[in-house]
Amino acid sequence: MARRYDSRTTIFSPEGRLYQVEYAMEAISHAGTSLGILAKDGILLAAERRNTNKLLDSVIFSEKIYKLNDDMVCSVAGITSDANVLTNLLRVIAQRYQLNYGEAMPCEQLVSHLCDVKQAYTQYGGKRPFGVSILYMGWDKHYGYQLYQSDPSGNYGGWKATCIGNNSAAAVSSLKQELGDTEITLGQAQDLAVKVLSKTLDMTKLTSEKIEMAVLTRENNKTVIKILSSTEVDALIAKYEKAEAEAEAAKKEKLAQKSDK
Repeated sequence: MARRYDSRTTIFSPEGRLYQVEYAMEAISHAGTSLGILAKDGILLAAERRNTNKLLDSVIFSEKIYKLNDDMVCSVAGITSDANVLTNLLRVIAQRYQLNYGEAMPCEQLVSHLCDVKQAYTQYGGKRPFGVSILYMGWDKHYGYQLYQSDPSGNYGGWKATCIGNNSAAAVSSLKQELGDTEITLGQAQDLAVKVLSKTLDMTKLTSEKIEMAVLTRENNKTVIKILSSTEVDALIAKYEKAEAEAEAAKKEKLAQKSDK
């Protein structure tokens, strides 16, 4: 029966569902993971890099993280060609606002503006929804550091920490367990991101070739956006592996003491 209702974006099924939107969400669930964590002194985005071909030009430093303006960065999960169209549109919207009003566009306003476009693609015939979910991190003078997620349906929300893409449910579950009510620092957020990704990604060992990270902070009243180098990512991974090895050794020692008694 579903085949009768998924031929057009605009047709509701008898249960009130839009199958094309659900198919777009399914496409995202098979894409590389992107994770965002909001800290009290900054924001972190971490993304799984799927295309690690040695022949790729190294000038393109990032596969899944895009700078939108001086105060905002986004990470995508889904169809990359769709993501390129949307990130270019986000940049145009932000620049148009800057030109008209002489100041940076508030984060939520930019997210909401793009979500209106996404929603239109679920409403008019002859088009399909964009197969992309986007994580946005940014700063503005109204609300400070902010982290948002938007879906193909045009829905969006603000988050303390969230994840999109493959194994996102497991990653969100880990984040819930690790994050309490207390705010964490950016350094702790980086350690937590490595820990969560190591548990949820479908790979035996984390490497800097498979992960890219970006942080957004404020220095001297200016927003600083930094893509972490391979060396810095490797250092974070080594730190996590060392802590895990020490915890495992302590656990074995404790078991040995119990067995001796």
